[in-house]
Amino acid sequence: MSGKKQTFEDRIRRLEEIVAALEKGDVQLADSLALFQEGAKLITACSAQLDQAEQQVVKLMKGPDGAPVEQPFAEGGED
Repeated sequence: MSGKKQTFEDRIRRLEEIVAALEKGDVQLADSLALFQEGAKLITACSAQLDQAEQQVVKLMKGPDGAPVEQPFAEGGED
């Protein structure tokens, strides 16, 4: 993407495109390696962005005394 910063969603979309191309199996070996490398970089960037978002959430959670309290993320389906 020329000059524009990729969003998390952009990276995920591109990863999906890469996976589809590799699963299709008609990509030349050199191109497969290049796609694999691009995918690995995208995964690293997505992981870093998720870690950063998690840290922001942790900082925003405050305990009764106003001090930040780290709480686990709730698993879906708990009542």
